[in-house]
Amino acid sequence: MIGTKELLKLVQENNLIENLSEREILNPEGAGFDLRVGEVFVIEGGEAFLGEFERHTPKAGSIAKYKQEKDVILKPGDFVLVKTIEKVNLPADIAAIFRPRSTLQRCGIGLFTATASPGYSGELTFGMCNLGKNDFRLEMGARIVNIIFFKTSENISEYRGQWQGGRVSTQGISEVQV
Repeated sequence: MIGTKELLKLVQENNLIENLSEREILNPEGAGFDLRVGEVFVIEGGEAFLGEFERHTPKAGSIAKYKQEKDVILKPGDFVLVKTIEKVNLPADIAAIFRPRSTLQRCGIGLFTATASPGYSGELTFGMCNLGKNDFRLEMGARIVNIIFFKTSENISEYRGQWQGGRVSTQGISEVQV
């Protein structure tokens, strides 16, 4: 795991993360950085499919953006996609994993994360669902997830997937997976 001292150096010298908050640059806490909500999307419907070689996701429509809308209310059962303000630029020898901030679980909110492979560049998109019994107000710009970085060894190739750049969905069309 890479510590914050080295991470801050990578941010400054190699642009590891763009748009990192001042709080994280001046006073990082723990072993990684907290990332913030930059945009919220709803899945608009349509068939979804994940096959062995093809996939398509339903269209997703933006309902709130940082500095445009103040917050979003998630009613019990609501599911949204959240995209970060921050953009990562992972070199060939660094991967990242994500852990939800504990305040989310304390509010009954599930955050669905993945990994970011070496070579990925772009904003990050996570699923968020109100699993609780109460409405949940999410303020744009709130810190929702902690990113932790790891050095890797002997990678054969860097990330070459179609999510490169931070797109949110296939917009309802089928595509062949790389």
